[in-house]
Amino acid sequence: MISIEGLKVEFGTTPLFEDVSFVINKKDRIALVGKNGAGKSTMLKILAGLQQPTEGVVAVQRGITIGYLPQVMILSDTRTVMAEAEMAFEHIFEMQEKLEKMNQELADRTDYDSESYHELIERFTHENERFLMMGGTNYRAEIERTLTGLGFNRTDFDRPTSEFSGGWRMRIELAKLLLRRPDVLLLDEPTNHLDIESIQWLENFLKMSSGAVVLVSHDRAFINNVTNRTIEISCGRIYDYKVAYDEFVVLRKERREQQLRAYENQQKEIKDTEDFIERFRYKATKAVQVQSRIKQLEKIVPIEIDEEDTSTLRLKFPPSMRSGNYPVICENVKKAYGDHVVFHDVNLTIHRGEKVAFVGKNGEGKSTLVKCIMDEIPYEGKLTIGHNVQIGYFAQNQAQLLDENVTVFDTIDRVAKGDIRLKIRDILGAFMFGGEASEKKVKVLSGGERSRLAMIKLLLEPVNFLILDEPTNHLDMRSKDVLKEALKEFDGTVIVVSHDREFLDGLVTKVYEFGGGLVKEHIGGIYDFLQKKKMENLNELQLSQSPQTASPKKEEPAESESKLSYEAQKELNKKIRKLEKQVADCEAKIEKLEEQVAQLEEQMATPEGASDMKLYEQAPAAEKTDCGGRRGMDTAAVGTGRNEINKRDLIKITHL
Repeated sequence: MISIEGLKVEFGTTPLFEDVSFVINKKDRIALVGKNGAGKSTMLKILAGLQQPTEGVVAVQRGITIGYLPQVMILSDTRTVMAEAEMAFEHIFEMQEKLEKMNQELADRTDYDSESYHELIERFTHENERFLMMGGTNYRAEIERTLTGLGFNRTDFDRPTSEFSGGWRMRIELAKLLLRRPDVLLLDEPTNHLDIESIQWLENFLKMSSGAVVLVSHDRAFINNVTNRTIEISCGRIYDYKVAYDEFVVLRKERREQQLRAYENQQKEIKDTEDFIERFRYKATKAVQVQSRIKQLEKIVPIEIDEEDTSTLRLKFPPSMRSGNYPVICENVKKAYGDHVVFHDVNLTIHRGEKVAFVGKNGEGKSTLVKCIMDEIPYEGKLTIGHNVQIGYFAQNQAQLLDENVTVFDTIDRVAKGDIRLKIRDILGAFMFGGEASEKKVKVLSGGERSRLAMIKLLLEPVNFLILDEPTNHLDMRSKDVLKEALKEFDGTVIVVSHDREFLDGLVTKVYEFGGGLVKEHIGGIYDFLQKKKMENLNELQLSQSPQTASPKKEEPAESESKLSYEAQKELNKKIRKLEKQVADCEAKIEKLEEQVAQLEEQMATPEGASDMKLYEQAPAAEKTDCGGRRGMDTAAVGTGRNEINKRDLIKITHL
């Protein structure tokens, strides 16, 4: 489908990567991995045709369509959700306008017998059939189906996009991309702003998709569930493995170990040969052997060991003035957009030196409350910022706020003041912008590099109150660890908005849960919070916003065992038989549903079935039936009931 041959990209005189060649085939699910700045996003832009390489050829098969989801998006704030999603069908609207013009021309002309009139009728018929085949009459149904699958309610369709958080705006752009149904999907960090429900929906969609997928993600679970091939960009070269990421990590380690052993053996052989040459160089009896060894030495091809990038992010926040005891106090704070109430009756107090986390489902108001604290948006209630509080704010869209037409050095030079200007080069070097990297323009930087640049700007002024809104979205694993350690050593107050459980573990001492318009306080770390919520990971928070559908019945007080009668025993046996019948009926229904699901999966495995959205909707529908979707719940309930009855029965019989 897409062939890449001899690709090379240079910024200045330093190549980002060179001599890159590989082929993207149909059904390939490729994970593009590497450290921040290795060239992953650049590679996607080249594949999408948005950037030209320095050298090399990218050949795309005729008729192949490519869809690209960028890491950083700029959406219009003037459209509604539905209007923004309709942008995916611009070609439909163009065809519709063309058909209307042709129809008007047919109505206006009177030369019915002319050859041109008949040609016009044929063109109109052909274009109209093409219009119907492309779904020109039911595109709104497709939009509604896709938006609903990504978590939107029908009431959201007419809301402007400006009212939504970054996560929901990402879903809008993703919906536009999926509605176009491209043959090749290029996804750059698609899970950064998605909650668990949407990630699972996207995983299923990509696994069922009939086209190829190339994705960049730091979500290890996501790329393992979706991909079947891994391409690593490291030190200007690529390593292509036809396996998922976890297997690739093992194979990469084995490859390097083999290279090291081969290198050591070769070095030993070279040393032995050189010693022989040096020892017998001037002996006439050994002249032939010496010349033979010299020629042998010249023919040896040195074994190269894959380079390991050992550079890392070194981060330290400068000391600052002491703030008041209570940096933030909220009293009955409320925020609403028209009739939509984001949260209400928010009462919280953050003490000096505390490190707290804001967690919850996308759109529940985490970033909104941060904006209220920053006094960026109006709100109701009382919100007090404490004495001598100096706030440093890292926003979700921090990368978009950078000037793309200036260099890295100039970006920092413009905001640096005082003696710190003398240390700009040192600071840039500490953030892996040393040497020629400091002369790169911002527009060529990756999302991770832009995040690091924005973090430098945050460091230039001493602050005692940090607000970080999704700071780890574009950082690799090593950078996350270093940032976490720096925050742990920071002596000021920190608010972190994040879904990253591992990042929050050991960092925060208090968790504020956002959901249902309320903000609940939980004392303790993130794992204490998870234990209280009885969840295995933070992502499950997205699925537990509604109350439990069913609560176990309180066990009725058992009758006095000494008063067991024939009627009581008869009633117990009747209940047991009833429950056993319910189990048998449910198992029969489950078996039937499983057969239906198996048939659907067989149909979806074909290219035609994978692209049929009707089949895709039927699969979740089958799983949500009473016995299918709640198999575990029903079976467990029946089993529990049976055990309780048997227990009471045994006690009573024993007393008899």
